[in-house]
Amino acid sequence: MSEARLREEKDGGVLVLTIDYPERKNAIAPAVRAALEDAIERAHADRAVRSIVVTGAGGTFCAGGDISAMDVGDALAGRERMRRTHRLVRLMARGGKPLVAAVEGWAAGAGMAVACACDTIVAAEDARFVAGFHKIGLMSDMGLPYFLPRRVSVGRARRILFYHEVVNAPEGERIGLVDYLAPPGKALEVALEKAHFLAAEASGPIELTKKILSEGLDEALADEQTFQGLLFTTSDFQEGRAAFLEKRKPKFGG
Repeated sequence: MSEARLREEKDGGVLVLTIDYPERKNAIAPAVRAALEDAIERAHADRAVRSIVVTGAGGTFCAGGDISAMDVGDALAGRERMRRTHRLVRLMARGGKPLVAAVEGWAAGAGMAVACACDTIVAAEDARFVAGFHKIGLMSDMGLPYFLPRRVSVGRARRILFYHEVVNAPEGERIGLVDYLAPPGKALEVALEKAHFLAAEASGPIELTKKILSEGLDEALADEQTFQGLLFTTSDFQEGRAAFLEKRKPKFGG
């Protein structure tokens, strides 16, 4: 199995973070989450870094969480898992440096949440977004229930979260999910242009505006921590996880 890793590169005042986990299509494995958290925390403390780009290797942004690693024993373990995950979400949404997502291919589940936690989403015209958490008996997490309705409205968020609607990038731009479109294969190039623009701006106003725009996030994450912690213990999650790994349709009992 290929190693889950995060590549870091500097482009002037822009830090480019590339999720590189080809075996799982850049899934947010625990090692990837920890590496993202560490890199973004260091970037916030580095005055030479003025903005951050998050992208995925191999033509895929991120296929979601690493379901094979979701072996949670009880509700307390589930809450602890979410507490660690939420530290990354807070660093992205409330930290001082602006983040730009460069999305090629799929941004699914946790990948969609990571993109929405960024301040700007640049997507290739053939990129696609989907939530799909309910397919394994879980609710959406990593702040997606907070960020998504703020981008697309509560009604459209329900459609995406409840019905697993796939949103292609042009439709995403129309409804506010995507901020800028790029030709296929050029999402990183356009994202770097946006990141360099932000890097040249005064940092104080951006940092304080991010804090205002993320008001209410802590309360939403507290609920998410409790609710998802409970869902990790349900028979529906056990069935959903098993069905995913066995590549079959789940049979939920409620």
